[in-house]
This record gives sequence, C-alpha cells and structure tokens, in this order.
Amino acid sequence: MFALLAEQIATIIRTRLLDPLEILFDDVGDLPSRAEVVARQMAETMQGDDDSAAVHAIARLIGALYPGDAPFDPPADWWRTPLGQVVARRMGHPAAQAVSYSVAGAMLGVTKQGVHDLVRRGKLERNSDGGGVTVASVRERLTS
Repeated sequence: MFALLAEQIATIIRTRLLDPLEILFDDVGDLPSRAEVVARQMAETMQGDDDSAAVHAIARLIGALYPGDAPFDPPADWWRTPLGQVVARRMGHPAAQAVSYSVAGAMLGVTKQGVHDLVRRGKLERNSDGGGVTVASVRERLTS
C-alpha cells in the first residue's frame, strides 16, 4: 500500500502543480525529483503511528492540491484510491460530518446496498438529518 500511496501522491503533485508550472515557465528544474521525495515522506507520515502528524500531512496535501472556496468533496470513486483510503481511515471526510450511502460505500469498499444493510443492523449510524451516514461511524468501522 505504501508504494501505491506514494505513487498516487507523486502523480497528483505532478499533474496539479508541476505540469502547469512547466507550461508557464518551460523548466521546473529539480522539482519533479523533489516531488517524488516529498510524496514518499508524506505517504510514510500518513501511514505512520502518529495520528496528529498523519492528519496534518493529509490536511497540507489536500489544501495544496485541491484549493478552492468550496469544501473538498471528491467523487465517490476517489475514496477507493490509496489516498482516499488513508484519508478515510485517518480523518474520515475532511469537510463533512455525514456522507451519502454511495460515498460511505466507496469509503468502506462495499456497495450502496451494503451500507443500507450496515445501517439497518446498527453497524453504521444514520445521520440525524435523515440523509446519509455519519462520517464518524464510517471511520470507526474502518479502524476497528
């Protein structure tokens, strides 16, 4: 998982940051090799024993790579990626207290129907507003 996570982070850094810089400036020097090192360091931190450091690394990465005025709201399939999986385990959804059944399913690696079954059996907590599942219950299920 470490290698896949590091590669995904490096790829996102290249496509979201370095490629546009290269288009504008023609040469980004040694930034691609530095990005590889940073990606490995971040992946190691995200998967390490220090929860606080992991959450901080995730927040830094998401803030830098997905800037904008709107809350971070990746598509459901993003949660199935190595980065999505480590974010789900370490902090849940960074911008939501509840997610749809389809997003919860992607975070857990189960179908939407599987989420319905888990809610019905009391294994996941339905959001009190009536729609979706609490991120805390998804994260608890992932970490237990």
